[in-house]
Amino acid sequence: MVVFNKPNSAVSDTLRYFGETTRFEGEICFLVEKGAIAGVGFGLDLTHADIQNELKRKGLPWERAKAFDGSAVLSGFVPFGGNIEALSMKLYRNDTLVQFADYALMIYKPDVMLEEIKGFMTLEDGDIIMSGTPKGVDNYKAGDRFVGEVWEGERLLVRTEWTAVRR
Repeated sequence: MVVFNKPNSAVSDTLRYFGETTRFEGEICFLVEKGAIAGVGFGLDLTHADIQNELKRKGLPWERAKAFDGSAVLSGFVPFGGNIEALSMKLYRNDTLVQFADYALMIYKPDVMLEEIKGFMTLEDGDIIMSGTPKGVDNYKAGDRFVGEVWEGERLLVRTEWTAVRR
């Protein structure tokens, strides 16, 4: 399992436009409390694709491409103790569905991610696990409007909107 860390300076509720080579990835996010999943939210994981490709080519770590200020755009979180296997997410860009995924499509299930991470680092209350990215990763432009949703079956848990603004 590949794990990325995002520093506190990466966390934002504002979607900034960083340039034409920055891409978005919508993800279900899990809030950790007392070592367990306690809440669910929606996140946009932003990546400087040009920097990432250069670092990959050189076999170097990807932090400069993944952990920059404002690169983890998060919704609010709601308490969650329901059926984790019923979770799904949708991401719309300019009213067009660009990403959809459900529990069945997750390569690593939330409990597996939680245990893997706890195997090498301490998760503290308030830490967030971003679940991974379904098909539909793309670049975006200033002014693009995003709507992210997390569902438990037919019940909408989280809905958040962002419009990409210039830095």
